[in-house]
Amino acid sequence: MFLPSLTELTVSEGYRRYFTVVPALTGDLRTRNYRLRHQVYCRELGFEPVRPDDLECDEFDARSLHCLVQSAASGQDVGCARLILLDPEEPEGLLPLEIACAATIDRSLVAALAGERSQIAEISRLAVIGSYRRRQGEQDRPISLSEADFGTSDRPRQPYLALAVYLSLIALARQYGVSILLVLTEHRLAINLARLGVNLRQIGQPVDHRGTRIPSLLVVAQVIDGMGAPLRALFELISHELCQGIQAAGASAVRANHHPLGVAPGTTRVPRTSLTDLAADDSAHLSTDA
Repeated sequence: MFLPSLTELTVSEGYRRYFTVVPALTGDLRTRNYRLRHQVYCRELGFEPVRPDDLECDEFDARSLHCLVQSAASGQDVGCARLILLDPEEPEGLLPLEIACAATIDRSLVAALAGERSQIAEISRLAVIGSYRRRQGEQDRPISLSEADFGTSDRPRQPYLALAVYLSLIALARQYGVSILLVLTEHRLAINLARLGVNLRQIGQPVDHRGTRIPSLLVVAQVIDGMGAPLRALFELISHELCQGIQAAGASAVRANHHPLGVAPGTTRVPRTSLTDLAADDSAHLSTDA
């Protein structure tokens, strides 16, 4: 459960104090995303080779949704992630997880949960810059969410940056009509995500990918419906930030033939941002079971 003693206001205002999220839909913002990835994946962790242009990108970026987390105080880009999409006009395409885990994953389980192949996407390239990963055990990971991030009942701590990254991906999935998210994850991370109400379902045997990783999926609607009131308020705040960026991006918001929901043309669905409204909505509609 996500720190049930906290209120919608304390969680959301705490986040506002430190971070903001933007969808990296324009060419300039995507370049900044690739530059941050290069800093983390190539220079800090050595997962990928250093490139002369300082940009880390691959063949999946052309059909991905990207987001950036920025410092509210400085405007610096401090975190990023992407959702790799399946083009509805080319549904036979494969996601990286489906390629890497081809021999182990249960494709029938994934297919049964998604109405169409294009409603499946993959969480990928999550990264947080090194100055925000200084604690022991974090330096060799692109992003971390550990038990220590939550503090104790006497001295609670909010993992705002990691939350911003993960909630941004879930919000983008909802906005673009994606119902199933695939992810390769560590067992420890899966446990800590479950504390937030994000329950992953294993769909195959572990594989060796920069350490042992478990192919898993999450159902977007189930994750959102399972959020307690404080986390749901933060999620809707982040969703609103993303929707503002989607509106500002115009035609660039269309990625891999995926249009934001509600765009017809020039408009997009913007969730309510009043914390009072969100609290009332949560009380009426949400299960608090994590």
